Amino acid sequence: MQTSSSNSSVQVKDGAHIESFRKKRHIGYIILTIVLLIVPFVRIGEAQNHIFLLSFDHKVLHVLGIEYSIQEFYVMTFMLMMLFVGIFFMTVMAGRFWCGWGCPQTIFRSVYRDIIQTKLLHLRKKITNKQEVLVLDTPLKKVKYVIGIVLFACIALIATADFLFFFVPPEDFFVYARDFADHRVLLGFWLVVATFMTIEVCFIAEKFCIYMCPYARVQSVFFDNDTLMSIYDTKRGGLLYNPNGSAIGIAPKKQDPHNECTNCQSCVKVCPTHIDIRKGVQLECIHCLECVDACSAVMAKFNRPSLVTWSSPNAMEQKTKPKLLRTKTIAYMIILALIFSLLIFVGKTHKSMLLNITRTSESYIVRDSGAIDNVYKFVVQNIDREPHKFVFEIDGDMADKFEIIMPDYKGKKEFLIEPNDTKFLVVLLRAKGDYNDSVNIDRNIPLTIKSYASDNKDGITIKYNTFFMYPSKTAIEKKLRKKHMQYNK
Repeated sequence: MQTSSSNSSVQVKDGAHIESFRKKRHIGYIILTIVLLIVPFVRIGEAQNHIFLLSFDHKVLHVLGIEYSIQEFYVMTFMLMMLFVGIFFMTVMAGRFWCGWGCPQTIFRSVYRDIIQTKLLHLRKKITNKQEVLVLDTPLKKVKYVIGIVLFACIALIATADFLFFFVPPEDFFVYARDFADHRVLLGFWLVVATFMTIEVCFIAEKFCIYMCPYARVQSVFFDNDTLMSIYDTKRGGLLYNPNGSAIGIAPKKQDPHNECTNCQSCVKVCPTHIDIRKGVQLECIHCLECVDACSAVMAKFNRPSLVTWSSPNAMEQKTKPKLLRTKTIAYMIILALIFSLLIFVGKTHKSMLLNITRTSESYIVRDSGAIDNVYKFVVQNIDREPHKFVFEIDGDMADKFEIIMPDYKGKKEFLIEPNDTKFLVVLLRAKGDYNDSVNIDRNIPLTIKSYASDNKDGITIKYNTFFMYPSKTAIEKKLRKKHMQYNK
């Protein structure tokens, strides 16, 4: 038999080998950490937008270098749908794989417990015994314990700042950090979250995974007999628990000499959530596969494969490979593909300007001359990276029948709007003729308002449908009589 002190996967006869899921998981942690630390600083394209940024300060959303204004935040709907469907898909496929391999809670606990407390400060004897209770019986150990908390608090500050970079870009964050007096909310939030993270990781620990995390309860709904999970082979190892969960109390070897479980407790000692995997599938299991590594190392000494494997109940029962592609997982992949396609489509329909038109509470105005006006509020937003001059006009067949009047701008037709800036305008639409018909009632006349950048008419244009309220003949006459009487007084 061959062994390896580095705990890498080593082949031995009869197909047994020492698993190295811990090594693979830690490599994944490092890659994920590096990516999350770098992504906020990456800028894309000529506009130098971020890969992802949800800025409430600038009221913009950046997704893969494309900038969306606050009125286009509906894009977030598709992203949230992908997030939740992706979590459901991952759970159906591989159980709580996210918990053991990507969750920040698990990563930070590994950093604090395995690296800081065990490897750096030697407060724990070895990382394979996570059931060890810290005994701070000397002043030196107490000092080391405090140092460990301080070291992690520094890591928490960095991690929290990196999290905030997805909401406050780094180029703004570092400026705000130098001006604490004017940005107390942001910096206070940073300190509060970092403090909570320190308390949660250093003191609450895995109790968060067991009692507080809602995902543990959600995942049980999505499990089926083909879901990947950590499974103890009772046929080879022997039973240690009754079907009702109570312990049998007799070691497997004493029950039957052919049972392979030596009751070494290695799988129990290494479990971060303090469960015995031999009891069966449990909500507390985060699929870190530490128990698989531990059992494979023990069983390799007997030239036998691990009694705890990463498989599915059906695969274990039928002695086959887990069935990953099945109706349920394929359905999730199709749904994810559809949502992603919609996100791409929405991204391609991204506009460089936004126009919103609302009518005032007053239905219409009858002038002394008999002219009929309707009052509107125009909100125009330039979300292009360049300044543009915008023009408004009536579109379609009604272009010659109505005119646009802007009282505050003295006949001005073009309005310069800077990038990511918004202009609010009070606009009058005036009917050029008499639009009373044989039916003596108020009429709603459909209109289309067209706005475009005069310096880029073909590239930046938008249309908005509204209506013009034209009063009945009786209403016009009544308004004019009332004005005439007021004038004579």
